[in-house]
Amino acid sequence: MKTPSRRISYTAHHERHRYDRIGWLRAAVLGAGDGVVSVASLVLGVAASNADRAALIVAGVAGLVAGSMSMAIGEFTSVSSQRDTEEADIARERSELASIPDRELDELTHIYVQRGLAPALAREVAESLTEHDPLGAHLRDELGILEHHKARPLQAAAVSAGSFAGAAIVPLVAVLLVPTGARMATLVAASLVTLAVLGYAGARLGGSPVGRGVLRMVVGSGVAMAVAAGIGALVGSAV
Repeated sequence: MKTPSRRISYTAHHERHRYDRIGWLRAAVLGAGDGVVSVASLVLGVAASNADRAALIVAGVAGLVAGSMSMAIGEFTSVSSQRDTEEADIARERSELASIPDRELDELTHIYVQRGLAPALAREVAESLTEHDPLGAHLRDELGILEHHKARPLQAAAVSAGSFAGAAIVPLVAVLLVPTGARMATLVAASLVTLAVLGYAGARLGGSPVGRGVLRMVVGSGVAMAVAAGIGALVGSAV
């Protein structure tokens, strides 16, 4: 008696992982944290030299503009270099698939054997994936390049510059709105609170421990601001 074959059905599994956010999340946290620390440290350093309110505002605005532009250019340049490397590897892989397809099939088979598949099954998987999308299989399994994780220079530049400028407004507002006597204490408090919020948001979005993210952001940034204030005081007393 012939056994009836069973039809296997598959249900699409849509699951969003936090790793998908790593490109823009890194740029946003870096830009925002740098915005608060850079401008707050700059203003604290100038204030420690006994400069007046106008000098603090000029220093803060200059730091905001210069920092935003620097973050944009720096991110664009570094991520563009990463993208160039990716494109060079993709072009090389495409050329090898066209000129030595058998060797590339052997290479893919070896990768799957190294990952634990039996040689015969590894060959079958390699052949099946090669028939479907040879370049995609090699980019993913040989080079570790995934389409949604490719370097995006413009995105990194825009996110970094925007987050820097947005966060840098906090110390500027403290200088503008708070009376002279409480200005520096308010600036430090507002900056540290903002940094704690950034550490919390970054940890939540990235799925990492919140306490560690907040502590890392606040302690490191607090030390940076203290050093800037100390140097400003020394320079101010010297000149």
